[in-house]
Amino acid sequence: MNIKINCHSSICIDDEFYFDPFDVEASPQNAKVIFITHSHFDHLDIKSIKKVMNDKTIFVCTEDSKKILEKNFKNKIVLVRPNMSGEVLGVKYETFPAYNFGHHHFKELGFVGYTVKIDGTRYTICGDTDLTEELANIKTDVLLVPIGGTFTMDAQDGARLANIIKPKLVIATHYNHIEGTADKSAEKEFLKYLDKNIPHEFLIK
Repeated sequence: MNIKINCHSSICIDDEFYFDPFDVEASPQNAKVIFITHSHFDHLDIKSIKKVMNDKTIFVCTEDSKKILEKNFKNKIVLVRPNMSGEVLGVKYETFPAYNFGHHHFKELGFVGYTVKIDGTRYTICGDTDLTEELANIKTDVLLVPIGGTFTMDAQDGARLANIIKPKLVIATHYNHIEGTADKSAEKEFLKYLDKNIPHEFLIK
């Protein structure tokens, strides 16, 4: 498995591409690129970023995140907004809006999720979002979908999204770590609604 979840939505692919590092304990300082979906504390964690970054690390982030990163680091920053595409260090990425319906993460704030293409495989990291029309239109190989509820879609909607997209692999995120999100029991709820033909992995402890 070339995908690791430190916790929550703190994801790493190929030991060099990080997404929303949070509560990281080790200090590998091996990040080539750090993608940030938005600036909330559990997605933009300065202490964890310092542990995985180095002088050459590039940040890809939203406007709200850029303001915080600029105050703490001198590294190159690539600014993104919803519905755009680009490439950084050979990794092609696309963004889409990540939002809740009427609470917490409002669409007008410009928070994002990412689909990145690494070594020919498309990975989608949803960010903090409900099951939206934009998500339902995504094409991807590996779907990392939040199932914690409250701040994101819950386990049932996470499974519904996977059933719509039909990825080659689905991995549940954003649960069993911070107050207000579901515990490990969300995994059983997720499997209850997930199409049995879709392969899945649980990487959160």
